[in-house]
Amino acid sequence: MKAAKVWRLGMGDLHIMPGSRNRPHIKKPMWIIALVLFVCVFLICAYIYPPESSSACYVFSSRGCKSFTDWLPPIPVREYTDEEIAARVVNRDILNSPPIVSKHPKVAFMFLSPGSLPFEGLWDKFFQGHEGKFSVYVHASQTKPVHVSRYFLNRDIRSDQVVWGKISMVDAERRLLANALQDPDNQQFVLLSESCVPLYNFDYIYNYLMSTNISFVDCFKDPGPHGNGRYSEHMLPEIEVKDFRKGAQWFSMKRQHAILVMADHLYYSKFQAYCQPGLDGKNCIADEHYLPTFFQMVNPGGIANWSLTHVDWSERKWHPKSYRTQDITYELLKNITSIDVSVHVTSDEKREVQRWPCLWNGIQKPCYLFARKFTPETLDKLLHLFSNYSTP
Repeated sequence: MKAAKVWRLGMGDLHIMPGSRNRPHIKKPMWIIALVLFVCVFLICAYIYPPESSSACYVFSSRGCKSFTDWLPPIPVREYTDEEIAARVVNRDILNSPPIVSKHPKVAFMFLSPGSLPFEGLWDKFFQGHEGKFSVYVHASQTKPVHVSRYFLNRDIRSDQVVWGKISMVDAERRLLANALQDPDNQQFVLLSESCVPLYNFDYIYNYLMSTNISFVDCFKDPGPHGNGRYSEHMLPEIEVKDFRKGAQWFSMKRQHAILVMADHLYYSKFQAYCQPGLDGKNCIADEHYLPTFFQMVNPGGIANWSLTHVDWSERKWHPKSYRTQDITYELLKNITSIDVSVHVTSDEKREVQRWPCLWNGIQKPCYLFARKFTPETLDKLLHLFSNYSTP
């Protein structure tokens, strides 16, 4: 009871404390609110409509000279090996060097074949009247070829055995490039097989290649077992799985890129050692991964990401469809030359279809200048149709 009485007295004392009831009313700081609103509006406008000058710097905009992340400490980069530093210096200097100017630029047509070329007659018709605008090189890996066209006589290079899926396929490509690069007039380098045929006349293909500054190297990311599933961690630290790419081996390459390939030892040696069928339980096919991965790392913006050579993978086998005589029609060839969208399908369960337009100097154009695989029996029919289907 005494405690309760003390509490009531305390409450009473608090109740009769003077002064609190007569405290003057505090005015709202309107000028502070107005200032805050002004700053907010200014920052919003600065973010949406930043000045185009290089001197404009905004913390919240990435389009000024500095963004918020530029003020943060740099993310540490792993230390490069001596070999990587040397490779980066060489690659940078090659890419920054002005291209060789030729008064008589040529296209190097490089044929990778087991032996004789069954479509020499068709290529002979293709080349006629265009002397001085092309060079021919033949890598015959099994038997010495017998030539029927004057354009192919004495055009065989020193060749070596090629095994499908092995690094020897890449070796043959590099051997062809090395021989073709000896001629300073060769400005474009096209890799073809013995089953390849041209889809257009010479002038169209020559102008298509000479009037653009990119290389046509097939390159896409496949997260499935036939893509990134072939990657080996032994390729670290130089090659990471995020850069591992896949693509068809048949390329058209400008001279600058051909020199890059010949200068490369670091990345090539990784594929030579760790990309082969059966290694670590994986079937890595070097010619499907080396060039796409190399250019993804060295100059991804310099390639078109598709090959100029058409193949039909609709049968979903290890090799593309082979065209026989009954398949060869004017409609088939026109259908191939009408394709203007590049399509890749991943090998994982999603079977994701990747499509992008075939852009030539920013203009959507037909993707393919060549096609394969045609069997030797189709030669006569192709010769008969060539003048009709090859005109754009």
